[in-house]
Amino acid sequence: MPQRTQVKLHFEERGEGTPVLAVHGWEPDHRLMLGCLEPIFTQRSGYRRLYPDLPSMGNSPAPAAKMNSSDDVLAALEDFIDDHIGTEPFLLLGESYGGYLARAIAHTRREQVLGLALICPSAQRVETAESRPAERRVLRPDPDLIASLDEHTAEIFTSIAVVESPEVLRRFCEEILPGLEIADYTAMERIRQQWQLTHEPEDDDPVTCPTLILTGRQDDSVGYLDQFELLGHYPRATYVALDSAGHNLQIEQPAVFEALVSEWIDRITV
Repeated sequence: MPQRTQVKLHFEERGEGTPVLAVHGWEPDHRLMLGCLEPIFTQRSGYRRLYPDLPSMGNSPAPAAKMNSSDDVLAALEDFIDDHIGTEPFLLLGESYGGYLARAIAHTRREQVLGLALICPSAQRVETAESRPAERRVLRPDPDLIASLDEHTAEIFTSIAVVESPEVLRRFCEEILPGLEIADYTAMERIRQQWQLTHEPEDDDPVTCPTLILTGRQDDSVGYLDQFELLGHYPRATYVALDSAGHNLQIEQPAVFEALVSEWIDRITV
């Protein structure tokens, strides 16, 4: 199919078989999704995992002539699917802003998407006055750990962490922080001026594939209430609001996260 945006996305690929498209959120890069999903998919054969960097994030460009809105970002992601998946059925996962884009894709490609998983997704309100983030509370503090960090790392980590532990910190530094440090914030600010999609995903008919919606009770970025309202559009959705979890739910509650994603995959393959 012809390119609509001419913006090529950098990506990492693992495995062979049924495609799995994993879309990260705003500011990090593909390493966020690769880090939390590979422990699951390396235990399962038959899946080809695709981890793209969104435009302006990671190593994907966002030229001013082509990338000025979420509509443009979505178009680049649609191009990526055309180029690397084609018409083949695939599994779709999205985190935060990536969950917003994933919902749009699930609606436009409802006959192609085998299952949809949303991790701390932005809901119908993408950073508007009507959104309802939760109150973030550090439920497992580790003052000595924080005191051992350099000022830059400590500031970023403590601005989002609900669980302060050596393992959560390790994964944050390996899977999230590198993307934050290389993002093109100038381009992101330009895109953010038109952050809402022209056509909201849930304006269409319901999506009936097996769905998973994971939220954190202490997520002060997107919360958990707005996501509950999505259930009417996803009649086969499992919705979970996890305690002791913020916007980095996947690394703060890894055992529960991996169990729920595994169960979602089982629902697709039955």
